[in-house]
Amino acid sequence: MQATNPLSSDDQRPVSSPHPATQPRVRMVTPRAVLAALVLMPINAFWIIMMEVVRYSGHPTTISLFFNVVFLLAVLIGLNALARRISPRLALSPPELLTVYIMLALSSAIAGHDMIEVLTPILAHAHYEVTVRPESAWATDIIPHIPRWLSVTDERALKEFYIGTGTLYTAHNLRAWIGPVLWWTGLLGTLCFMMLCINTLLRRQWTESERLSYPLVALPLEMVSPRTQLFRTKLFWWGVVVAASLELWNGLAFLYPSMPLLPLKRHGAMQDLNTYITAPPWNAIGWTPIALYPFGIALGILLPVDLLFSAWFFAWVWRAERVFGSMFGYSEIPGYPYVEAQTFGAYIGLAVFALWVSRSHFITIWRGLFNRRVDLNDANEPLPYRWAAFGLALGSIGVFAFCYACGMSPGIIVIFFLIYFGLAVAITRMRAELGPPAHDLHMGGPDSIIPAVTQSNQIGRADMAMFSMFYGFNRAYRSHPMPIQLEGFKIAERVNGRYRPLFWAMLAAVVLGALFAFWAMLDLNYRFGAAQKIGPPNVNLIFGSEPWNRMNGWIKSPSAPQQQFNTRIAIGVGFFLTLLLNALRLRVNWFPFHPVGYAVSGSWALSLLWLPLLIAWAIKLLLLRYGGLRAYRQALPFFLGIILGECVIGSLWPLIGIALNIPTYAFWP
Repeated sequence: MQATNPLSSDDQRPVSSPHPATQPRVRMVTPRAVLAALVLMPINAFWIIMMEVVRYSGHPTTISLFFNVVFLLAVLIGLNALARRISPRLALSPPELLTVYIMLALSSAIAGHDMIEVLTPILAHAHYEVTVRPESAWATDIIPHIPRWLSVTDERALKEFYIGTGTLYTAHNLRAWIGPVLWWTGLLGTLCFMMLCINTLLRRQWTESERLSYPLVALPLEMVSPRTQLFRTKLFWWGVVVAASLELWNGLAFLYPSMPLLPLKRHGAMQDLNTYITAPPWNAIGWTPIALYPFGIALGILLPVDLLFSAWFFAWVWRAERVFGSMFGYSEIPGYPYVEAQTFGAYIGLAVFALWVSRSHFITIWRGLFNRRVDLNDANEPLPYRWAAFGLALGSIGVFAFCYACGMSPGIIVIFFLIYFGLAVAITRMRAELGPPAHDLHMGGPDSIIPAVTQSNQIGRADMAMFSMFYGFNRAYRSHPMPIQLEGFKIAERVNGRYRPLFWAMLAAVVLGALFAFWAMLDLNYRFGAAQKIGPPNVNLIFGSEPWNRMNGWIKSPSAPQQQFNTRIAIGVGFFLTLLLNALRLRVNWFPFHPVGYAVSGSWALSLLWLPLLIAWAIKLLLLRYGGLRAYRQALPFFLGIILGECVIGSLWPLIGIALNIPTYAFWP
């Protein structure tokens, strides 16, 4: 079995090499490109919230490649072709189109399933709970510790938000929300500015020295590239036709039940392997969906062979652990097999390893910060390294001051954000190197891990309250902005674009994207009612209540010392196993197990995608073994066509549903 990646990072890149460094850099960020992005961002935010919250059908921000942004790029390319026929000057250039793509991707991440969609109901839920249940213990245990300037306390505004009898655009509603929205936008903007500074320090090492492959940028680059002429490739259009036909059929079958529904995704219990395995201990494998997801297979073709193998292999290792636990009684231990703790340790291990292999680069930067005679060769970087380091320090002071003003303990603040940025670096590295289709890490953030390894009654109530509010961007890490930022810099490198204007364009996309997302969330919830006409399950009530119920549990029932010990052991196992797998990969060329596969395989999304990735692994292995790189490159347009076809038709169905106010087929999840 050839499990290691048989392609070098250059071989994996379907787009031609970037322009020589001696040529002048291209203007990516132009006024009209930024204007196009700004026009589309509120529309995009409204669309995302309608899909993921109101209708709860179609969840683009839960996978690495946001299908809504791919769809909007395809629409822009079509409009651009029409504009070019009228006057070539009207058409956006490929670098300008990519700027719009990057800004829309970042604004989607901020609006998405693990950011403002979760944060908004958290800001309202605790105070609303006390207004409807005055006898609740929350009134004394929780409410006094929530900063009033970060939450919504006005009873009338809360009632209208949940019941949906009013409108956002009244003085008392706007007054109730404007303060919290601006404060949280400022915090998220500061965190993303710090991520941009970190990416500035990482970019050259990971992109030019280590030449990581960035598989997830392949499709947008190919779509706009005039060199590859993707849209003139017959095999590409065959892929589009195949995927579009499948999506069109299933969309019609959803509307007309007399048509058979093709089993491309999970549909009820019959698509769960666990329903066929009823005898113990084998029935302990748990939820094991059987789904094909054509886009998942096609996206897998872009990934290295060893990651594909490891992703589905370790997905079954987790199930084997459950069976083993059932056989020997370990399943009675609360939390067994500690998937979240193990994967958390794996993520931290990936971050430590990524920073360790780049240590010489960071040592050079560190020396140059204090010695101006050291040439850092950073004239063409997004920011000069000294500015990036200063920005990172300034952002850290700002975040610390924010948290301290909320009553958090200084030590907790430092530990919390060291873990948070460690996870961000791990996700960014795995996306840059390997491009996994998803990276959930549900309940694996610092807000969950710190209380899991520490006696909760030793944590201050103010710290607990802020852990609960920070749950808004730590519940999971699917729509994380940091890897998208670095992928934006990679796109700029491929088209020889200027990094510095893109740095500020991406920061603007985050800040304005947050404001647009808050607007969409509030506008739609005030119209439909956050507790009323929201598609089941009502995510507003789930997201809003989860962290405060968790805090109430910390207060009432602190975790047992044995469980804390087990969690620490599980974190250590995940951390050291990841380091071991990385060390073996460096020393043994044929070693088939990739630590990223171990880290992501325990997630919700990989439970859905294990079969598509297994199929992709088999296809790619056969292509490379019997046809070599030439066969792989020739077949690649077909799989890019499948991704685009499913993204386009899969995006049209929810748009039709929104326009006609009817339920429609969703290809994911």
